[in-house]
Amino acid sequence: MVNGLDHLDTLNQRTLISPVACDGIGLHTGAAVAMTLSPADTGAGIVFKRTDIAGSAPIAARWDQVVDTRLCTTLGNDDGNTVSTVEHLMAAFSGCGVDNVVVEVDGPELPIMDGSSAPFVSMIESVGLVEQPAPLRIIRLHKTVTVSDGERFASLAPGDGFTLAFEISFENPTVARQTITVGLVNGTFKRELASARTFGFLDEVEAMQAAGLARGGSLDNAVVISGDSILNADGLRYEDEFVRHKALDAIGDLFLAGARIIGRFEGVCSGHDMNNRLLRAMFADAEAWSLVTVGADEAEAASQVVGEPVWTAESDQPSVAFTA
Repeated sequence: MVNGLDHLDTLNQRTLISPVACDGIGLHTGAAVAMTLSPADTGAGIVFKRTDIAGSAPIAARWDQVVDTRLCTTLGNDDGNTVSTVEHLMAAFSGCGVDNVVVEVDGPELPIMDGSSAPFVSMIESVGLVEQPAPLRIIRLHKTVTVSDGERFASLAPGDGFTLAFEISFENPTVARQTITVGLVNGTFKRELASARTFGFLDEVEAMQAAGLARGGSLDNAVVISGDSILNADGLRYEDEFVRHKALDAIGDLFLAGARIIGRFEGVCSGHDMNNRLLRAMFADAEAWSLVTVGADEAEAASQVVGEPVWTAESDQPSVAFTA
């Protein structure tokens, strides 16, 4: 085990030291759900397993396994089994530098927790990470790739480290226009983005619930806006929490590339659908990217995108249970 990332000649894959579990409710199903994160073998990547379906095949956390992007990101396998609302957990894996993990869940949707990635970051930190005996692989951009829909667009461009720029614009004056630019380095994800919660407008939430959606939504797991008021008693965690959450979503969606990306992401009113379309466009252009095994020449750049080092002193840490 190592205790940091500075001055490495190589950078290896990482997994959890031991399992960790939580339970909560699904944002859209409103159903109780339990989830366990467990260590995985080198090269396994991130894999979801539905424990409530006997013999269900694993569901790979990969861009080409995305089967729905309405309201959240949903993954599926060839058997038709799905798991939805994966973006907040995927963002935590990306921000903390988790490469290989098995996610077991006993329902069709992950627990929403408080609507952010912070509870998942706490889960990961509670058990810590261990380096594995295989070098990390990263995606390096060689040309700019862009997808658009009217004034909405998303792009990935070459760059060092990983920088994200995001802009949102709503007619509602409480949200209005917000922008953020952040480089994911030295724990930036945890400090600046992880705690930003999903949000919605009261009239839209009521309409969705009437249509059988957002059944688990509440002030405990989302910021709810009514006119020019925030209904949550404690208000906002950041003045610009709305755009920070959209940036968090993008990080989770982009980690479905199967590896961390070195480059610059820019999104203007981009959502789950456009984020996935961007990955599909990138992978469709063989000249736009390359998968690089991290050696001495890539270690410095890669160390900027593997997240905050999360290490524990002992490798036999017990599992820790979280309750939403």
